Amino acid sequence: MIACEPSGDQLGALLMRGLRAECPEVELIGLGGPLMEGEGLKTLFDVRELALNGVFEVLPKAPMVLRRVRETLKDIEAKSPDVLVTIDSWGFTGRIHERLTDKGSTIPRVRCVAPQVWAWRPGRAKQLARWINHLLTLLPFEPPYFTKYGLPATWIGHPVLESGFGGGNGAIFRAINRIPAERRVIAVLPGSRHSEVSRLLPVFKDAVALLAERIPELHVVMPTVSTVAAEVEADAATWRVPVTVVTREDQRRDAIAAAEVALAASGTVSLELAMAGVPHIIAYRTHPLTGLLLRLFIRTRFVNLINILVDHEAVPERLLGRCRADILADDVGLLLRDETRRVAQRADFAAALKRLSPEGELPSRRGARTILSLVKG
Repeated sequence: MIACEPSGDQLGALLMRGLRAECPEVELIGLGGPLMEGEGLKTLFDVRELALNGVFEVLPKAPMVLRRVRETLKDIEAKSPDVLVTIDSWGFTGRIHERLTDKGSTIPRVRCVAPQVWAWRPGRAKQLARWINHLLTLLPFEPPYFTKYGLPATWIGHPVLESGFGGGNGAIFRAINRIPAERRVIAVLPGSRHSEVSRLLPVFKDAVALLAERIPELHVVMPTVSTVAAEVEADAATWRVPVTVVTREDQRRDAIAAAEVALAASGTVSLELAMAGVPHIIAYRTHPLTGLLLRLFIRTRFVNLINILVDHEAVPERLLGRCRADILADDVGLLLRDETRRVAQRADFAAALKRLSPEGELPSRRGARTILSLVKG
């Protein structure tokens, strides 16, 4: 199994549990983060260095990435697994699949998380059909984009449904962290990659400072991950409002449950917030040239999955040039003031989440059975 980013690490850990439940004698080896290591995976190297995003952010790191590709291929060839499962991070895992194909490898290859060919780069569906044997998709509408090229695809459902974010205890979190009852708590989530945090955290800091001028009783909770925890903690120490940084995964759900509203980087965290029923705004900035490419090639009205599923802007999207401190401060302030907007968002969350899983099945178990079906014998 190979997962290089925090979101992939979460999905990988769930799949590991599902595989053990379906086949107790399974042996799991490969690459993963702290959650997969917690499930017993001994990772080949520290995958945090591969948490890269955007063409112009990745290019300077290309020699390192290619070196890690060679090391991973050598390990795969030495251990000859019965099946290879890669999760997300196509810039890295795609090279693994391509080179195994070129070498004529007979190891069955599974990809979990479909590239968003419905949003941009539709040609990647043909590429996957050449390099992998089976695709596990998280969204119900994705398989036909790949099966038409002869690639078997199974919709397993979205792992956020197994994340437990609907069961956080905000009251306990506030009590443990001594957050006074009169404080208005907002969650700020600036991303899991260094490039995201470096671009978003300064804007989020300025937005919260503007908001605090209008709502002085603000308290920020900032759940983060190990890849960026040090820089998030260092920056949070300079904020003019009280900030509680959360680095432990087992406290993340309670921290989010404690928030009235949230300001978050665009990504999977929006679904976690939806599971917790926390109204929010999403924002994103990239390298200017990466942003130009996105404007040229993106094919959907929205980038946020909740908005895509309900087909309107339930969650405000503040991307690229609209990711500004004054706009974000206005948006978050409006959510805090307007109960009607918060209720409407929660209704849209419920509608979107209903579409994310085959009825009656856990994504990890459905995914595990599909993976095991490819093991010969």
